[in-house]
Order: sequence, then structure tokens, then C-alpha cells
Amino acid sequence: MSRPHAHFRTAVVWEVLREALDDRAKTAGRETLDVLDTGGGTGNFAVPVARLGHRVTVVDPSPDALFALERRATEEGVAGRVRGVQGDAHGLFDVAERGGYDVVLCHGVLEYVDDPAEGLRNVAAALRPGGGTLSVLTAGLGGAVLSRALAGHFTEARRALTDPDGRWGGGDPVPRRFTPERLTSLVAANGLEVGAVHGVRVFADLVPGALVDAEPGATEALARLEEAVAELPAFQSVAAHLHVLARTREGSAPSADEVR
Repeated sequence: MSRPHAHFRTAVVWEVLREALDDRAKTAGRETLDVLDTGGGTGNFAVPVARLGHRVTVVDPSPDALFALERRATEEGVAGRVRGVQGDAHGLFDVAERGGYDVVLCHGVLEYVDDPAEGLRNVAAALRPGGGTLSVLTAGLGGAVLSRALAGHFTEARRALTDPDGRWGGGDPVPRRFTPERLTSLVAANGLEVGAVHGVRVFADLVPGALVDAEPGATEALARLEEAVAELPAFQSVAAHLHVLARTREGSAPSADEVR
């Protein structure tokens, strides 16, 4: 089974997600799961998940991205298992079913929503009562500080370190970044049990692309290195992105009143 596009950058997330899908399918006693991909864009994860045999609903605010998703799903032969709808995390239940999904992906969303607590509360409420898995991927603060410092922008690196949202200046394209502690606290506060935390793209964004392309086997070696350090807290703190895998606590998914 192929990994998502730019696989050495997302290999850690994909391997964890694929295992989580297998575990959820066994627990549910069904081979086909209902998966919600919020902010799923052109289907970097949705299409590979559909290729595993699951039904995927992608919610994204960009009509261009959804058009590209439809085209990719058709080319990959999974158009019947992928549905794209225009929307966002704020109005999620205008286009998606509350409590209707076995697995929810929230990748690249919390950095951009006005209220990350509300956004996470909504995606958590989309999980099936009694059992569901949530995959959260966000921008990491430490990776931004490290990358600005290595580029010689020391004042910007320090600004990102002290800014409440982890931004290095007015030209920063990312509205918000997270530390591992902040992200896991946010997940836990929304009635979910944190299962695993991974640092993503610890080295991938720092190594020159020409070096990776020129050295035989370098791409796979880099992917293996990323996998080796992903679960080590010291490397999570300097990762460009953070991935959290969580699940609903025993009993049922949290209600809106419980997590407000």
C-alpha cells in the first residue's frame, strides 16, 4: 500500500494512522469504517484511506481543493468511497453528521481556526458515541524557532518563542503553533484520551532537498530516521509538526455540554 504524497514527510503519521484504522476496524467488527477528514483538501490522506477500503468524507472550505480531490479519487479508482463537501470546523455539523464517524482526521486545521478549542470540540463530537479515534496534526512551535534560527533570523526565532501564538512576525503565514504540552492538554480537555504523541518532520524541513535527491537511498533513510525519533520527547519539542492520536474514553463520546 502506497503512502500519501511527499511520503518521507508524512510517513510517521501515515504508519500510525494505518495501524489505528486497523485497530478500530477490529474493535468495531467491521472491515469498512466511516472516516471524516476535516480540512482534507486534495486528499493526501483521504485517498490512501479510501484505498484501504474505508468510506471517507472530506470537509474543506476550498472548492478548488475539492475539485482536485474528486479528480484524484477518480484517478485512483476510489471515487465511490470519497465524498467532498465544502465547509469548515466552525460549521462542521452543517455538512457532517454529529456522532457519525469511527475515525476523524483533523490535520492542519487547529492552526487556522479562530478558536481551536471550539474546532477540536466539534471534531470530537463527530466521533461515534462509545468508540472513536481522532488524529490531530498541527504546526509545532519548536520547529519554527529552530528553522528561523538556522536561517539566521535570530530575532524572529526569539519572537516566536515568546509570542502567545508562536508567531515569528507579521509576515508569518501560520496564525498559531503548538507545543506538545499545549496540544495534548487541549485534546484531553475535550474529553479524549491521548494515546500517542509524535514529532513529525523533525529533520525533513531542515535538510537541503538537493542533498536528499543526490544521495542514493537518502529519502528512505531520512524517513527511517524520522520514525526513530518521532516518539522521543526531546525531538517532539523541535518538530515542525506534532501528531496526536486520541480516542474517546470508555463509555461514550463527550457531549457539547461536557467539554465547554
